[in-house]
Amino acid sequence: MQCPKCGSSHIRKNGKRGEKQNHICADCGRQFIDSYSQRGYEPKVKELCLKMYCNGMGFRQIERCTDVCHNTVINWVKKSAKALPKQPTIETIPEVGELDELQTFVGKKKPNMAVDSSQSL
Repeated sequence: MQCPKCGSSHIRKNGKRGEKQNHICADCGRQFIDSYSQRGYEPKVKELCLKMYCNGMGFRQIERCTDVCHNTVINWVKKSAKALPKQPTIETIPEVGELDELQTFVGKKKPNMAVDSSQSL
């Protein structure tokens, strides 16, 4: 076993951290354990959550399906958005445009019915 800081093999046992053996380097004084466990979610879980978000699921709905905190998913989305390339600037104005039809109604649907005051209610 070697020290992760200086690479020395002159190390001693130095108690336990939880259930793992703690070591100390006699040369540089660095404390470390044999093996570190990976923290956080697996990349497949992160990919699944981002895919669910891109398909229109809400953050809390993703949380209910995957048991990943919605704040974590929000942070993953923000980090992924920063990694996207910037939108290129438009150098020329296109000559052809496309519009969808939009139908609106302006005014009243029914004509005003004059109320005859001679008729009693």
